[in-house]
Amino acid sequence: DYKLTYYTPEYETKDTDILAAFRVTPQPGVPPEEAGAAVAAESSTGTWTTVWTDGLTSLDRYKGRCYHIEPVAGEENQYIAYVAYPLDLFEEGSVTNMFTSIVGNVFGFKALRALRLEDLRIPPAYTKTFQGPPHGIQVERDKLNK
Repeated sequence: DYKLTYYTPEYETKDTDILAAFRVTPQPGVPPEEAGAAVAAESSTGTWTTVWTDGLTSLDRYKGRCYHIEPVAGEENQYIAYVAYPLDLFEEGSVTNMFTSIVGNVFGFKALRALRLEDLRIPPAYTKTFQGPPHGIQVERDKLNK
């Protein structure tokens, strides 16, 4: 039951959180809060088995949090689940690491009939860790004839 750990409607997002909005269609019988919590868990620190390292780190420091869920207007059994991820969860300067964590494994989760990433906010604290093009944007545009 992910809801107890990963559904935190009292959570106030931080300026340093990566914020994602997922369109979620739960399987029949799965409450939207559980579906949103499952997305937060499976895309951050949740796992289906006990891991020996669980006692070595603080779950609260690294876990994703589903902090809000709202129904999609005009769509039956569809919700927008808002999930906040702490920067400590991700490797600095790695877009690959971030996207692998957020969208890499969660789309096959059985509690969901459908899932789509609708929006993603990446805070300046994280984007500043990206090196960018080594020659500057104009050189890159020239190479692409743009």
